Amino acid sequence: MTTEVQAAAAAPEANGFISKSLFAFAIFYGGMVCIAGVLANKQVALGPLAVEAGIFAFLMLVITSSAVAELHGRSTANRLVTLGFVPLILSILLSVFVLALPPSTEMSPDRLSAFNTVMGATPRIWAAGIIAYGVSQFLNVTIFSALRGRGGAGRLLWLRAGVAGVLSQIVDTLLFISISFYGAFDITNLLLGQMLAKVVLSAVLVPPLVYLFVALGRNLDSKK
Repeated sequence: MTTEVQAAAAAPEANGFISKSLFAFAIFYGGMVCIAGVLANKQVALGPLAVEAGIFAFLMLVITSSAVAELHGRSTANRLVTLGFVPLILSILLSVFVLALPPSTEMSPDRLSAFNTVMGATPRIWAAGIIAYGVSQFLNVTIFSALRGRGGAGRLLWLRAGVAGVLSQIVDTLLFISISFYGAFDITNLLLGQMLAKVVLSAVLVPPLVYLFVALGRNLDSKK
């Protein structure tokens, strides 16, 4: 078998086909991009840590992009992150459109107020979300792939996943909170608290879940 044929067999998406794992992960990734902003409206208590619930969806983005980088390479993972801007931006535009529409007279004021509170945000916060998403996700893929070096698939997967997840979440927190709230109030406590919570969650959750996603992807791709 020639080198070209071997490469095509190893990466079917290069010939215009998409593997089962990449198809499944891409759908999942798009869903997590859209739901993250909604979940972020609730702050949850995890022992002594307080964190906005959107972190769970963002961690799933980190895990998914890392698994795709491991299974399909850095360039494919970067394309996944790039395509993630599409549902993210369109969901924001759709939210703006729906919020601008007049509410039905049959909708109760309490439900309308709750909807506007959850779905409404300032342009500054929306812009912060887009920037933080792009920078942190590309950084995650870059670090995860760079640490792989020439050692081949599976080399120090837990360490690469943990380091990339922690560093990308630190950057995500710095960007999002600074862009959203700098100048509005003292962001020091919010910044440090969110950063600590995200670092702990990234270190604990990302490595084992990346192993799980990689195993799931390999299982999907092994089936005819």
